[in-house]
Amino acid sequence: MKIFLMLFQALLGIAAAPFAGGLIKKLKNNIRMRKGAPLLQPYHNIIKLMRKNETISKDASYIFTAAPYIHLTTAIAAVFLVPSFFPPLHVNGLGDVFVIIFLLALGRFFMALAGLDTGSTFGGMGSSREMFLSSLAEPAMLVSVFAASLAAGSTGINALVAAGTFKISLICSGLAFYLVLLAETARVPVDNQETHLELTMIHEAMLLEYSGKSLALIELAGYLKQFILISMLVYFFIPFGTGPVFYIAKFLAVCAGTAILEVTIAKMRLFRAVDYLIFSFMISLAAVAAFVMGV
Repeated sequence: MKIFLMLFQALLGIAAAPFAGGLIKKLKNNIRMRKGAPLLQPYHNIIKLMRKNETISKDASYIFTAAPYIHLTTAIAAVFLVPSFFPPLHVNGLGDVFVIIFLLALGRFFMALAGLDTGSTFGGMGSSREMFLSSLAEPAMLVSVFAASLAAGSTGINALVAAGTFKISLICSGLAFYLVLLAETARVPVDNQETHLELTMIHEAMLLEYSGKSLALIELAGYLKQFILISMLVYFFIPFGTGPVFYIAKFLAVCAGTAILEVTIAKMRLFRAVDYLIFSFMISLAAVAAFVMGV
């Protein structure tokens, strides 16, 4: 019975992931006093792209074709590991938080290869920028999760969910993780999903050669990655309440906070993002130091 519930939880997470993206966009438009796109627009976009034909460069190799499937597969595998609607069901102690981070990094690696594969100028630029920022974002994420796992005494997902108590160390590691979350999901102040200016794009520049079904798979994988990271933030760093109602409430609160933040601040220059991510890394180190000091 538990296996079926775990499968249902994963399918529910996959189905709900685009809704989070649509919710953030809708809240941003409402704050700006605009009507904006419908709340379910991400679903319409994915369905529309699935029906369209693909245009593939003659210079593209099998990497370009396979990358969207690998990107989506790694995201789906991570959804099965991350706790979400039914936290007591997650993987029965078999999951490890670093496996989730590895799966997300694997998907990004293949997308960066695909951006270089066609020889496109902007694709190569986007891949270069993506890997440049990920080299700074991943250490900050790893150390922030490590700080939370020190209190749990384990990197297992069950232990991290069960051991959460509000301390200075947990607050610092949660703040560092949230700063990295904004960078990993291509959000302001590091990136901007609403622009397609080639000189400012980071993540979107890698996708310019994609169309049709492949682009739909990439879009879905992006929504899943956002869902995974927000769920990790909710369970590992905001520990009060573990039931479905608490989870949904905290998830919506993070989405609302992200929308408000994106409306009130501006995107920073690319090389200023280095300072931003180094600051996140230093906060995560401060969280480790705070735990060692017992606070």
